[in-house]
Amino acid sequence: MRIRGGAPLNPGEVIDSRGGLGGGGLGVPVLLGGGGIFGIIGVVLLIWLLVGGGGGSSSATTNAAGTSNLAAQCTAGAAAAQNADCRVVAVVNSVQDYWTSELPREGVQYSDAPTVLYDNAISTGCGFATTAVGPFYCPTDKRVYLDLSFFNDMRTQLGAEGGAFAQAYVIAHEYGHHVQDLLGVFARVGDPTQGATGTSVRLELQADCYAGVWAHHAQDSNIIEDVTPADISDALNAAAAVGDDRIQRADSGTVKPDSFTHGTSVQRDRWFSRGYANGQPSDCDTFSASSL
Repeated sequence: MRIRGGAPLNPGEVIDSRGGLGGGGLGVPVLLGGGGIFGIIGVVLLIWLLVGGGGGSSSATTNAAGTSNLAAQCTAGAAAAQNADCRVVAVVNSVQDYWTSELPREGVQYSDAPTVLYDNAISTGCGFATTAVGPFYCPTDKRVYLDLSFFNDMRTQLGAEGGAFAQAYVIAHEYGHHVQDLLGVFARVGDPTQGATGTSVRLELQADCYAGVWAHHAQDSNIIEDVTPADISDALNAAAAVGDDRIQRADSGTVKPDSFTHGTSVQRDRWFSRGYANGQPSDCDTFSASSL
């Protein structure tokens, strides 16, 4: 994935809330209890990272104003080649540009949702979260939350190959949840149900599909100029790495479909690919699909 060097970026779509003051210890964050978040990973992985997998920090923080200056650093695409923060800005801009033009075709106006960068822990409209929760979307405050350390965890703990487009897939997935929110999907579904064909899995696979739809159109914007087959391979690899079956097998050696919340590795690969193939949001109706 290459960002156009002269592309103007809008760093105002990313809020830097890193650099907070350290606080006391924290066991399991409030969000684990069902705070209404929608993320790339599930509760099983969260527990595994906290107690067994050696993942995110369990140290609580009170986040203050970020120490970096995105407004000064991330004004043009050239900065994304050297600065991970600016790459996030570029992807967020691209994803939101696409849905801004697409959603009115669905009869809904798109409203921007900022991505909040944080480290260790943060208070959100959905409750308190630590970095172990992974990237997530909170429908209460309509923000995407991202600790950049998750991208390293994907490689070192979940076995993903990594790469810039794997990171872009994660961000696009979370904005897929924002699109669901705007389309009224959350309201229609109500409290998501677990299980291989439950509504939680259908919500997550639809967000994967929406990420694929954006990937299909990524080069249409003024921001991303090149998406290669290797980039798509990285995205598919990342999608497979966060499948319920793969995570459960790594955690306990057994797979329990009744507790699925996000879909299997094969399903996550399949629905991202489906969205990417034709670039049509209408292809992402996981709720009418007889087979996931």
